[in-house]
Amino acid sequence: MDDDLPRVQVPADIGTPDTIAWGLTFRQLAILAAVSGAGWLAYSRFGPLLPAAAWLAAALPVTAVTAVVALGRRDGLPLDVWLRHAFTLHRTPRVQTPGETGARLADTTGPLRTPAPLRSPATTITGDGTLTVDQAVRAVIGCGTVNIGLCTGTEQQALLAGFGAWLNALNGPAQIVVAAHRHDLTPHATAVATAALPHERLRQAAADYAAFLTDLDADREPLRRQVLAVVPAGPAADTTLRAFGGLGVTATRLDGGQVTAALAAAADPFDPPVAGPRAVPGTPITARS
Repeated sequence: MDDDLPRVQVPADIGTPDTIAWGLTFRQLAILAAVSGAGWLAYSRFGPLLPAAAWLAAALPVTAVTAVVALGRRDGLPLDVWLRHAFTLHRTPRVQTPGETGARLADTTGPLRTPAPLRSPATTITGDGTLTVDQAVRAVIGCGTVNIGLCTGTEQQALLAGFGAWLNALNGPAQIVVAAHRHDLTPHATAVATAALPHERLRQAAADYAAFLTDLDADREPLRRQVLAVVPAGPAADTTLRAFGGLGVTATRLDGGQVTAALAAAADPFDPPVAGPRAVPGTPITARS
C-alpha cells in the first residue's frame, strides 16, 4: 500500500566507537597503554629500591582504577569523559558576569566576592542577524513545526525525504535548538480587556476571558516552544529557508535584535527578557518605541 507508514531501521549502536583490538576502542587502549607504560618506566628506574611485594601492592589499586576509568560508563558517557567534565565544572567559577576581571560583586549572604568574567563564544551580532561564533559566521532561523503524526504515510515519506535532502545539502555544521520558555499572557489579557467592542455582553465576555488568562498566567505558568536552526551564514541559510518552506514549515531568518533576545533567553531561561525588539550590542539606540 502506498499509504503505509514509513519505517526506517536505525542501528542501536550507531554512536558506538569502533573497536581496535580485543573489543576495546582506541580511547580505552590509549588509557591502558599510557598507565602501563608509566608503570613500566617507574619499575625499570626505581625497581631495586622496593621489594617485589611493595610494587605488587601498589600496582593492584592502580590497575583497578585504570580498568574502571577505561571501561566504566556513567550517565551515558565514558567514565574518563565524565570525570573530565566533573573536573571542568569544579574549576569553573560559580559566579560569572560581563565586565572587567577585577569587578566586585555584592553578596547579601556573605562578604564581597570577585566574579570571573563571562566569556561567551558569540563575539559579534550584526544588524541583519549574522552571528560570529568562534570566528565563524552563523545565521539563526526561527522555525515552526509540523505535526507529522497527522500526516498520511505518503506525506510522512515526503517530509522525511525533504528533511534528508536538506541535511545532505549542508556544507557546514548545523544545530537545531528546541527550547521551552515561560509565556507571558499578560499582554494578551490586556489586549482582550481593552478591545473596543460594540456590545455590553461582548465587553463582559472579553473581561471574563481576560480574567481567565490572568489566572492561567498566575497559576499554571504556561510555556511556549521555540525552535531555532543555526546554520552557516550565506548560501546555507538561503537553502535552509527554501528547504523548510518546501516542507510546510514557517521559517524566518532572525535579525540582530531577535538573535540578541534569543541568546538572552538561552542564558536565563527562568527569567526571559521583556518581549519586543532589543538593541544589538555595539549599536547606539537612536529611537524609542
